[in-house]
Amino acid sequence: MKILVACEYSGRVRDAFLKRGHDAMSCDLLPTESPGPHYQGDVFDVINDGWDMMIAHPPCTYLTVSGNRSFLNNPERWKQRLDAMFFVHALLNADIEKICIENPQGVISTYIRQPDQYIQPYEFGHPESKKTGLWLKNLPLLIPSKTVKPIWIKTADGKRHSPTHARIKDAKIRSLTYHGIADAMADQWGSAGKYFAPVVPGFQPIQQELFA
Repeated sequence: MKILVACEYSGRVRDAFLKRGHDAMSCDLLPTESPGPHYQGDVFDVINDGWDMMIAHPPCTYLTVSGNRSFLNNPERWKQRLDAMFFVHALLNADIEKICIENPQGVISTYIRQPDQYIQPYEFGHPESKKTGLWLKNLPLLIPSKTVKPIWIKTADGKRHSPTHARIKDAKIRSLTYHGIADAMADQWGSAGKYFAPVVPGFQPIQQELFA
C-alpha cells in the first residue's frame, strides 16, 4: 500500500510500514529524525497524491484537556484551539480510503466525534500509561499485541504518573509513538486481513459546523 504518515518527524510509524514492504512516507514541518522518505512541509501539499492509507498524529498542544486552565480569559489560546480543530476536521475528511487520526484524550471527542477506541502503551509491550484515542475510517480496531503491567511513579505532589511523563519534560520526546504501537499498526493494518477485528466503516464527510 501507499501510506502517508502525517505529522511525524520521528519516522517510527513510517519505518514500521517500510519494513513490511509498503510504500510509506512521513510528513511534518520538521525534518525527519530517521533517514527515509519524508516530505518537510504542509501535509496538504501532498495529501491528494493517491494514498491508500493515512495515519496522522496532529499536534496535541491545543487539543488536550490537560492545558484547559491556560484558556481562561485567553482569546488567542482559543483561536489556536479552533485552528487545531479545523486542521483535524480537514484530515478526517481527506479523500483517502483508510484513515487513522491518533491523539491523546482531548477535545476532538467533544467537538467532532468520539474516538473509535482508546489504547494504552502497556497493551503493546511498554509499561507506560498514556490514554490515546484512535479515530478510524475503513480500518479495524487495533488489537493489543502484548499486555504488560504498567509502572507508576509517585511524584512530590503525591500523584501517580507514568515514568515518561514523570521524568521527561520535553514535549517533543513525550509525543513520540511507542514502537510497539507502530509495529501493531503495520502488522495489523498492512496485513491484508490476517488480523480479525471489527472494521470501522467509512463515514460521511462531517457537514455540521464546528462548535455548533
